[in-house]
Amino acid sequence: MTTEEKLQQLKIELKPYFPKIIEAGKVILDQEVSKYPIFVVHKEIINIGVPIIKKDDICLWSINASTLEEFAIKKIVDMDKVKNFQSAYKDPEKFFCFFVLNDLGSNFVFIPIEK
Repeated sequence: MTTEEKLQQLKIELKPYFPKIIEAGKVILDQEVSKYPIFVVHKEIINIGVPIIKKDDICLWSINASTLEEFAIKKIVDMDKVKNFQSAYKDPEKFFCFFVLNDLGSNFVFIPIEK
């Protein structure tokens, strides 16, 4: 499976949860918690962010809401790379920023928001 095919598959798997993810992103932005919401997509138990969707028989992934600030504090993003990340970060009103953890490692992925 190519990277593009994996991205499309992830988008299909997460699409039913977009409304809940959008809602969590709005809270982060509207309450000025951060200008950089990050949604951690995972299958194992992790200690990053606040759980908003839990993996079960229907949902293949758990999703936690986090921020760039938490990623910097936990050294997932090096402090000297924060400005680079901010430059690469896409408009949170138009794109989800997912941090996907799977058996192949971890990757940041931006997926357009479809309502």
